[in-house]
Amino acid sequence: MNRQEQLKQEIFAKTKEYYELVHKPVQSAEFIPGKSKISYAGRIFDEKEMISLVDSSLDFWLTAGRYAEKFEKDFAEFLGVEYCLLTNSGSSANLLAFMALTSPKLGARSIKRGDEVITVAAGFPTTVAPIIQYGAVPVFVDVVLPTYNIDCSQLEAALSAKTKAVMIAHTLGNPFDLEKVKAFCDKHNLWLIEDNCDALGSKYHGKYTGTFGQIATFSFYPAHHITMGEGGALVTNDTQLHRIIGSFRDWGRDCWCDPGKDDTCRKRFEWQLGSLPFGYDHKYIYSHHGYNLKVTDMQAAIGVAQLAKLPTFIEARQRNFQLLYEGLRGLEEFFILPEATPGAAPSWFGFPIAVRPEALFTRNQVVQYLESHKIATRMLFGGNLIRQPAYQEVQYRVIGELRNSDFVMNQVFWIGVYPGLSSSMLEYVLEVFRQIPEKLL
Repeated sequence: MNRQEQLKQEIFAKTKEYYELVHKPVQSAEFIPGKSKISYAGRIFDEKEMISLVDSSLDFWLTAGRYAEKFEKDFAEFLGVEYCLLTNSGSSANLLAFMALTSPKLGARSIKRGDEVITVAAGFPTTVAPIIQYGAVPVFVDVVLPTYNIDCSQLEAALSAKTKAVMIAHTLGNPFDLEKVKAFCDKHNLWLIEDNCDALGSKYHGKYTGTFGQIATFSFYPAHHITMGEGGALVTNDTQLHRIIGSFRDWGRDCWCDPGKDDTCRKRFEWQLGSLPFGYDHKYIYSHHGYNLKVTDMQAAIGVAQLAKLPTFIEARQRNFQLLYEGLRGLEEFFILPEATPGAAPSWFGFPIAVRPEALFTRNQVVQYLESHKIATRMLFGGNLIRQPAYQEVQYRVIGELRNSDFVMNQVFWIGVYPGLSSSMLEYVLEVFRQIPEKLL
């Protein structure tokens, strides 16, 4: 072993020692009911993530490098797709997915300003934001209860001559009806973008979500199934879309060389595009109005270690969901419990609960009671997005009255199922829920 490798191993050993001293005691601290906070989500890590991070930092490559390359390869293999592209967040992934479909390289199928994109009103803002920011028109349809996914019966009513795509999320990890949505898209030659940010590891008829549409997006924020701190990804099986997404991510350039590499196309000085002179350096030819939305290799290094743990994370989420579901069944007089979409095996992001309108207490009272007992809650994202202040001056179309989206806004919240929750924590959550009818009536 040379001196460089010897030093590395010493640093790694000290990193593990630091983890054991500083972070492990926090993660393994005794749970004290009523005093310890029960989060809705959180990062789960050990010394492996820290060692990968330190290893990457010692390279001092800083931008995307060997770890990013490994993550993209391993993630694509996990899902069974051709291509994965890392980006700096799930929201950036949604931006890149949408903008890729505006590329003039797609000809008549490219989305133009004024074209329409079908989505849901009860969703997360950055699923819809790229549509609005570009100047296309979101067409909002309702959701069904209690899957909280798109009401497929409204798809045909949402269609117009301007419709180019469907861009929707698998709500809280529960897959939407991919059979119906995909059939609708295929029938009308529409793009399908799966926002899979909350659904990594979910399956529909035995196949991973994020593999049905032309593009799917993922988030690696600390609350999600795996984390890089900040980070996201896009996957596709389409070579042309892969290059277009990469172009928008990497400044809009036409060149597809990885950072630090030259002449991947083998004709770097033999291109003639636009009205540029023949031979203009392909690395500085721009075919799109792009961004710089890459990750650092240090983020990817954390992701590589996290990805190895993903199967156990998925199992824990499914187990925790089932424990909560079984424990809350006795309270269905007051609460509507979630249902998985038929044919789906969700990798749940959270456990959505609706307070029945006929209950003699409100959603806000329930949430405040749980929070006062150190149990974190969250709303189902934007509720009905068209009620949000950011959407008051936005051009959009609405199908129907969005009654269920309003119901989500007024009656629904969710609690955590993430792998950091122990059985004693979940039993305490159930104990507090059992108190609610007596305490709030």
